[in-house]
Amino acid sequence: MDNISPVIAITPGEPAGIGPDLSILNALDNVDARLVYFADPDMLAERAKALNIKINIQCLSSLDNIPSAIKNTMFVYPVKLSAPCVAGKLNADNAQYVIDSIRLAVESQQNKQTQALMTGPIHKGIINDAGIPFSGHTEYLAELTSATPVMMLAAEKEKLRVALVTTHLPLSQVSKAINKETLQNVITTLHSDLQSKYGISDPRILVCGLNPHAGENGHMGMEEIETIEPVLHTLREQGLNLIGPLPADTLFTPKYLEQADAVLAMYHDQGLPVLKHVGFGHAINITLGLPIIRTSVDHGTALDLAASSNIDSGSYKAALDSAIFLANKQTLT
Repeated sequence: MDNISPVIAITPGEPAGIGPDLSILNALDNVDARLVYFADPDMLAERAKALNIKINIQCLSSLDNIPSAIKNTMFVYPVKLSAPCVAGKLNADNAQYVIDSIRLAVESQQNKQTQALMTGPIHKGIINDAGIPFSGHTEYLAELTSATPVMMLAAEKEKLRVALVTTHLPLSQVSKAINKETLQNVITTLHSDLQSKYGISDPRILVCGLNPHAGENGHMGMEEIETIEPVLHTLREQGLNLIGPLPADTLFTPKYLEQADAVLAMYHDQGLPVLKHVGFGHAINITLGLPIIRTSVDHGTALDLAASSNIDSGSYKAALDSAIFLANKQTLT
């Protein structure tokens, strides 16, 4: 390990959840990167004590010259809680802490002090209960970076990547949100990032229809005919390798997936249940279309498991590995 290795910013997320636990457990491992946690050091110390884990927490006053990784040591850029944290119990008073930690971590990447961001699980409900309008990490990152992101989840062991046209929307709003401009932007972002971030020269993307049976020639909906098919035709003429629109109930089968680099689903619960079924415990979230690198766990805060040691760190480790891989790849290009 030396100062050539990438610096990864980590936000443990909701302090009452398992994010701090996962971060502490991760510090026990040897990692080929320099890690800096944007969190409350006292909260991490209390959680480590509850987990009966001895950890050395070193606070950083600056984000310049982040030290090389040391096993059993956490380098923390302090972000103070507003109220005491009790594991497993949400407190709206600490919602701003969650927001601040994300913002500061993003700024560190924008300022070239870190090379990637890995985020822990947050609780959107308690942030909204605090009076802070918040629909999710992805949307907040879009606001901070003035970008139009694309959410993609991946289960790399199964070689399955699923990107979304719409994210955290009620089902009743999905159809109206899918227009030609939005769809074209999402597909071109997905195509471009598969090339630039993953080194896939000619990505093969499977595109779901919106309606059952992909609309069945208009008998079950006109979105395929009026919106999706024209966009795919235009982008194919530009050289993109797009297959679809395909019925979502048969797309996720080996016949199609064996040759696919990614699947594009029209809405959250069209594609993610399949991905989380096959990749449960190690799937991750990657935000495309941003001027920064961001990966995340694919699970929630698991409040009932906080401070219990009864947690699976598979997704956390996979998200961190992906952040390191993408940061290294960016450095080489």
